[in-house]
Amino acid sequence: MKWKKILGIVLGIAIAAYMAFAMLTLSKPDDSVTCTGVHVNIEQTAMTGFLTEADVRQILSEGHLSPVGVSLNSIDLHHIEEVLQGKELIDKAECYLTRDGVMMVDIKQRVPVVRVINSRGDDYYVDTDGRPMPHANYSCNLIVATGTISQRYAQEKLAPMVNLIQADPFWKAQVEQLNVLPDGSVEMVPRVGSHIVYLGQPTGIAKKLERLRKFYLYGLNVAGWNKYSYISVEFDNQIICKKKPKRRA
Repeated sequence: MKWKKILGIVLGIAIAAYMAFAMLTLSKPDDSVTCTGVHVNIEQTAMTGFLTEADVRQILSEGHLSPVGVSLNSIDLHHIEEVLQGKELIDKAECYLTRDGVMMVDIKQRVPVVRVINSRGDDYYVDTDGRPMPHANYSCNLIVATGTISQRYAQEKLAPMVNLIQADPFWKAQVEQLNVLPDGSVEMVPRVGSHIVYLGQPTGIAKKLERLRKFYLYGLNVAGWNKYSYISVEFDNQIICKKKPKRRA
């Protein structure tokens, strides 16, 4: 009986060794197998981005990184990821190879949501995470923020406020400009109407905008969009309006 036990142990070791060898052999790409194509997948978000599949393919082409026709064993996926992530519109890139020789490129893009032109003359864009981006003509439809804006304010206060505005179709179409006063409070310039909206400090913005939306719907639609020059929603449960001065005959 003892020899049967020994035989079972030896057989078990042999099977384990074979399985390990088989796994290593199968997982290692064959030098004769080459990359047959590239598939680019750009993560879709609630915000419309500016990066296209053509842009990613151009980056690969200009950097001589296109893997098509290259042995799978020779493709440096980590290097390709590093190059892609070095581009200003790309937040994260992940590359991997499929069994049929296709290189998959998954991209998480950076999306600029506001253009900052502060009182010191700095001119730059801020993405959804509040990180600054170099100046470029991404889109004429982006909200412009002016006034006393530091990069810390842009990240901690401005970006969350703009993300909230951009996520709402009504406010995304309505808000043209935000102006930050020296005390950190915010004025909003709408696209429709000739008034300025005072939001106060950038806290409780969702409630303030909802209160303003109702005022637009039940107040300005009746009284007229050009009746007031200044509308304040700074304080809870009240809206303070300043009428436009009447024109003299």
